[in-house]
Amino acid sequence: MAQKKLIKPRRERTSTEVREHREAFLRYLRSECHLAENTVKAYGRDLERLITWLAGRRLAGLSVAELAGYPAWLREQGLAPTSVSRHVVSLKVFFKYLQLEGVLTENQADLLVSQKLWQKIPTVLSAREVEDLLTAPPKGEPLWRRDRAILEMLYATGCRVSELATVKLADLQLGERFCRCHGKGDKQRMVPLGGPACEVIAGYLEKERPKLAKRVATEPAELFLSSRGRPLRRERIWELVKKCAAIAGVNTDMSPHSLRHSFATHLLAGGADLRHVQEMLGHASIATTQLYTHVDHTRLKKVHAMYHPRG
Repeated sequence: MAQKKLIKPRRERTSTEVREHREAFLRYLRSECHLAENTVKAYGRDLERLITWLAGRRLAGLSVAELAGYPAWLREQGLAPTSVSRHVVSLKVFFKYLQLEGVLTENQADLLVSQKLWQKIPTVLSAREVEDLLTAPPKGEPLWRRDRAILEMLYATGCRVSELATVKLADLQLGERFCRCHGKGDKQRMVPLGGPACEVIAGYLEKERPKLAKRVATEPAELFLSSRGRPLRRERIWELVKKCAAIAGVNTDMSPHSLRHSFATHLLAGGADLRHVQEMLGHASIATTQLYTHVDHTRLKKVHAMYHPRG
């Protein structure tokens, strides 16, 4: 007799999801924001209390009125006012991260009163560092064209590494110079591709991908393949970016998401319209994209110099 599949209660599933977001957030604080390990651990402890307080409630469904009950609950646990304040700061930084990642479209935690947040900005490369990174895979090495094409795609489209891993050949239109990305919630968007990216990708399609595709019985639909001819996993893309960062001598703490941050920041610094950047990033809310306006201070300097009488 077949055993029935055990289904976790909703409360348990929700707690598991929040814990997964918590772990990703802590990795983000280490690699992107370069916080000290003790600080990261403090955030982790604070968020453990948040998970206890949530008691199975979904993050996306919380109103500001419900969130206001969190500090009150902390006080009931006997925490000092300074500790309560710190926990609220942790909550708000966590929610800002979730908004940046597209997990939340609206950040209700922003309406809670607390001290200034988000002083540690994400890793953003300079234009020179991006150039060094994109050309890091040495010519002549196995699959160097594929590796360069991956780096070019990440920076040219601003797509998430999970989106890049699932891009299919059918999504790519090099003649029209655009690519279709499948984002969160299976939302699709068209992202332009620049000339350099198209050139590098075309070289990979001509010289390397056909050989890789022959190594499996049925050719995968995905654009990027492993040395065995299988779809390239996101973990392998992460390792590739870290390796190339070390070769290029740029920030070795960076991740594939750093290229997404750089993509958005460089567009806005160059004068791109915020709505256009929002569309290319696949953000559901313009407020998420606005976070990048605080990352590049040169943009504010340009605005000041252009419009202030004594700029």
